[in-house]
Amino acid sequence: MPHLATDDGVSLYYEEVGSGHPIVFVHEFAGDYRSYETQLRYFSRRYRCVAFNARGYPPSDVPEDWRQYSQERARDDILAVLDGLKIQKAHIVGISMGGFAVLHFGLSYPERATALVVAGCGYGAQPDKRQQFAEEVARTAAQIESRGMAEVSKTYGAGPTRVQLQNKDPRGYAEFLTQLGEHSTRGAANTQRGVQARRPSLWELTEQMKKLDVPTLIATGDEDDPCLDPGLLMKRTIPSAALVVFPNTGHALNLEEPDLFNRTLAEFFHQVENHRWPRRDPRSMTGSILGM
Repeated sequence: MPHLATDDGVSLYYEEVGSGHPIVFVHEFAGDYRSYETQLRYFSRRYRCVAFNARGYPPSDVPEDWRQYSQERARDDILAVLDGLKIQKAHIVGISMGGFAVLHFGLSYPERATALVVAGCGYGAQPDKRQQFAEEVARTAAQIESRGMAEVSKTYGAGPTRVQLQNKDPRGYAEFLTQLGEHSTRGAANTQRGVQARRPSLWELTEQMKKLDVPTLIATGDEDDPCLDPGLLMKRTIPSAALVVFPNTGHALNLEEPDLFNRTLAEFFHQVENHRWPRRDPRSMTGSILGM
């Protein structure tokens, strides 16, 4: 089984397929590398595709100490994947927890990314939701520890932004729940405490986002309520960003709408690779309604 090492000695499992310009896929909390199967099959026809499991997600290592998990570590683990596979630059795609990691990667290592896809990103980031989010993270971590992921997956996977997948694709939803229940109990609890609970609000990153020049696609579902306002914030703040909203869609965009997700990313990559991806025209940001 292919693994690579991070700079703090954690072994990460990865899979790769295809050839061409690299795409690295970064999964969400409730997913793993398997979540990107439809993307690997689609994009590997023209690209070198890499999907890896974050620390805490077997067959990657599961560090026992929750302090070995953080937003910075999630960011730097993407860098470890690029360095370990000798990839100089890549399109970096992330959903939810992976979307946060991709954004932080772009802010810290813009020279290593040709494009960023930040999807389903922003839950718990709004200033007025921080306390609620912290309480829910603490409660979730405690439940995972006491009941185990096999049991908690049944309720976590039926949250208000997951029922859309259940309604659209019962077979896909069943597969999603099965894979979620297979996650490490220790790894999931540590990820909640180390990454989710400690990451900064997006509203704290606006000055950094204003300087981000890497072509960026922000994607969200219109029924993923916790991510709608953060998506608008990123669109309005990152000068190289565009926002796409998938209709009647919840949190796991690529699972719910794989064809739309793939086609949207393919068009984005095509524009970037042909140097046609624009920056926001300053004239569109004057604050005027009619322009008079």
